[in-house]
Amino acid sequence: MNQTSLHHYIVSAYPTLVKEKNFDRLFDLRLSANLTLIKDLFFKLYPEQRHKESFHELLETLPKLYKKRPMPLRAQDIERIEKASWYQSENIVGMQLYVDHFNHDLKGLIDKIGYFEKLGVNFLHIMPITTRPKGENDGGYAVNSYHEVEKRFGTKKDLLTLTEKLREHKIYLMLDFVANHTSNEFSWAKKAVQGDKKYQDYYYIFPDRSIPDQFEKTLPEIFPMTAPGNFTYNATMGKWVMTVFNEYQWDLNYSNPEVFLDMLSNLMKLVNLGVDVVRLDALAFLWKKMATQSQNLPEAHALIALFRMCLQVIAPGVVFLAEAIVAPTEIIKYFGTGSIEGNECEIAYNATLMALLWDAVATKKTILLYKNLRSLPIKPNAGTWINYIRCHDDIGLGFEDHHINEIGWDAKEHRKFLLDYYCQRFSWSPAKGMMFMYNPKTGDGRITGSCASLLGLEKALEENDSTKIQQAVDKIIMMYGIILSYGGIPLIYAGDEIGTLNDYSFLSDKDKRTDNRWVNRPYQDWEAIANLDTGKTYHSKLFFAFQNLIKKRKETPVFADGNNLELHDSHNPHVLMYERTSVKNEGVLILCNFDEAPQWVDENQLGSYGKASKAKDLIVGKGIKINEGTLLLHPYQILWLKKG
Repeated sequence: MNQTSLHHYIVSAYPTLVKEKNFDRLFDLRLSANLTLIKDLFFKLYPEQRHKESFHELLETLPKLYKKRPMPLRAQDIERIEKASWYQSENIVGMQLYVDHFNHDLKGLIDKIGYFEKLGVNFLHIMPITTRPKGENDGGYAVNSYHEVEKRFGTKKDLLTLTEKLREHKIYLMLDFVANHTSNEFSWAKKAVQGDKKYQDYYYIFPDRSIPDQFEKTLPEIFPMTAPGNFTYNATMGKWVMTVFNEYQWDLNYSNPEVFLDMLSNLMKLVNLGVDVVRLDALAFLWKKMATQSQNLPEAHALIALFRMCLQVIAPGVVFLAEAIVAPTEIIKYFGTGSIEGNECEIAYNATLMALLWDAVATKKTILLYKNLRSLPIKPNAGTWINYIRCHDDIGLGFEDHHINEIGWDAKEHRKFLLDYYCQRFSWSPAKGMMFMYNPKTGDGRITGSCASLLGLEKALEENDSTKIQQAVDKIIMMYGIILSYGGIPLIYAGDEIGTLNDYSFLSDKDKRTDNRWVNRPYQDWEAIANLDTGKTYHSKLFFAFQNLIKKRKETPVFADGNNLELHDSHNPHVLMYERTSVKNEGVLILCNFDEAPQWVDENQLGSYGKASKAKDLIVGKGIKINEGTLLLHPYQILWLKKG
């Protein structure tokens, strides 16, 4: 049993405490329930013989942090515990956005709550809004503070007003907790530069290159073109600082328990602003160890579990999202395995599905998609995915080579094909993407670009080809129809719902032009949105298709994530087919055609959704036609079949 289930039983066993809102007593019970795990995890990271005092400090800190939890949020915590896995509901549909790119600032975001409700979105991931260095700051992921708001977005009061309004409208909020590093302007870093030994120990700081050179033997380069190496020399200190991402992002040294204790306090300051989901950024990198790649280490998993066990005691209505864009077999581990199974992160990005869908679009075949999905271990029942097509970041090709080779393709050549297809190296490709962090030594690279531009809409509009425009629209709808029906929380990247194209304005901004991920971080087109109801543009077609898909998702309980997804073989290499199963015979069968030509599926492959079932497509609300024993799928069509 994971601890979340245990807390649910505690609430059920003490209804009087809930009714009387005796939150303090419920806190004591949660602390008792989690204390053994907290102790074991703490001493696993920080050996007891040397760190007893730090553990005593943690025990004193937990009640203090709880006392700072606002009363409305304490009440909400109990409601969430009673609902158990609330984040698995079919009613949740998310959107990711940059505040300033969406509508100026936090007040502007409040003004657009009606837009979210019109579309059906009730979960927001707002990109970093806390203070950061001027100039280059990795899109806000170089943090100067974990809870103070950057002036151009508004004030902390504006944020508190926003979170209150979101609660009123039953909209969940996700914010980032950049746990791996701070900026070089963070208060701890400034004190370290000034010679404060305590805060130099908060980072990996070395007097010469001897230890850094040992680390470099096994550490990969994250940004080899713009930030080669993993250490930066600080002339003021006369020392080397570990900077795995960028020179202005200093990696925190979690082998120092004081770092964990202070970061736990920072975490609570963030969630007490009214955050429902904490996106743990770059959590695969949290623990560093010589002679390893310092990614996905067992200590990193223990550290995340320790954060979660403490968070559950203080604010059990808040959950963690794992931002771990790593190999499929590694992603699963962030839900927790072994002694911490189900006690790490509640949610993880389904980066594997995302990358595989882009592979299927380029190849027009689902063979690699099936191969990978069938090899994945099953996630814990209490966990769920965030499913997405695009986000603020690049698209990595993190497929395992042996899967590509096993289907008869050459792994290196296949990755080259995908980069060529999406990054404008084939004149015949409809995609208009850009290459990100290409490494000529290895041939590895990543892909940037908006969903619409990568799926051919930008090029089709340039050619003024109505057939290709419609084909691109169909591809966008199909891709989002998949993530809206797959198990987990679907996350729309703001602008995808109206087909927003690449934004090349970053090229004229000196602080952004070296990072072409900004090409897929466009500004929301409110002029196009103002004409949605009157126009027949591709913007309108997409918006109302999204709106319909979201509405149908929320009306279909089987889309709640109960580990109830089953892959089916369509016996057609261009078609993906999966079922959201139900013990009440109320399942839904999803079929998608990844080819630009019509495809047919034999009625026998539809099983109980065949002709005799009188199945209808939930998306259009009409029955399907099976002619001569086959079901026709139009180019890039998606069907959600439910028995009549």
